[in-house]
Amino acid sequence: MTTDFGRETLPYCSFIGAGEKRPRVGVGVGTDVLDLTAAAAHIVPDRASLFADGTLDGLLGAGPTVWDEVRSAIGGWIDDPAAARHMSPATDVELVMPFTVADYVDFYASEHHATNVGRLFRPGAEPLLPNWRHLPVGYHGRAGTVVVSGTPIRRPSGQTGEGTFGPTAKLDLEAEVGFVVGTASSMGEPVAVDDVEQHVFGICLVNDWSARDIQAWEYVPLGPFLGKSFATSVSPWIVPLAALDGARTAPPLQDPVPHDYLRAEHPWTLDLELSVSIDGTVMSRPPFASTYWTPAQMLAHLTVNGASLRTGDLFASGTVSGPEADQRGSLLELNDNTTFLADGQTVTISATARLADGRHLQLGEVVGRVH
Repeated sequence: MTTDFGRETLPYCSFIGAGEKRPRVGVGVGTDVLDLTAAAAHIVPDRASLFADGTLDGLLGAGPTVWDEVRSAIGGWIDDPAAARHMSPATDVELVMPFTVADYVDFYASEHHATNVGRLFRPGAEPLLPNWRHLPVGYHGRAGTVVVSGTPIRRPSGQTGEGTFGPTAKLDLEAEVGFVVGTASSMGEPVAVDDVEQHVFGICLVNDWSARDIQAWEYVPLGPFLGKSFATSVSPWIVPLAALDGARTAPPLQDPVPHDYLRAEHPWTLDLELSVSIDGTVMSRPPFASTYWTPAQMLAHLTVNGASLRTGDLFASGTVSGPEADQRGSLLELNDNTTFLADGQTVTISATARLADGRHLQLGEVVGRVH
């Protein structure tokens, strides 16, 4: 699918042009890609070196003031006649991993998802564990197996029970939203819940592939491991938080009232609608705005013990599921733990942001085919 970003979203990517080997930094403009590595000398001459290596690493580490400066300069230049010679159709280039993932953390922030899973695995008991409404539950994943959209996903093998080893029979998808950290923090210094915009550069879409049978056998007592670490796919487009100001909305009511470090002065989440398709058939449309814990709360909790942020850190929301049956973000929930992904199937997760003025912004997609 060709994504049309219009002239307002201006998401970033890394791409390789036809016949080339080295990546370049790009910006989505309509259905084209602006070669920012080549054009930066005209747009932001003092910042051109940030894009020389073809990744977003330099820009991420430059901080919010530079992020705003570069975005503003691009927006003011793309209609210049000189911009045309630095544009290529997005369908003519290869999109590659846009930044170096430093650490990866995955949360479990959707109350509807956590409740659905609790009912499946603890029938007759309280679906949510006692800690769930007190803190954003999460786990540290494997940064080295975060891959860009389009990367083939090989069905993993592992232990699935006592004396049982083999390929997973329960390969699942998880529709998530990811948050890319730009500005680092110092070890021992928690990031305040109201400072999320000083550290988070933008968002991407995430499919945190899961082998449910491997996961079920291994996760007690220390949590997810091999059932999760074999692959996590991310969209190649990183949408700046600045593009989503109009998509901010009030988060769900939280009860009990969270600890002080999780209480923002002006709490917000994002009004995003995800779409989950398998082989072109839409399976569900999960709403991110229903997610119980906000992005700022996830970041505050991640660092409250003094854990430091690094440029390129990625944290994801966990499976996004809504209250309705057609809003569930995993096959585990959609099929009541009975039917999962077959070899050869292709999973596509896309999303739009709904702005307060009624407009919609496309956010790209993350695709993976099971091998």
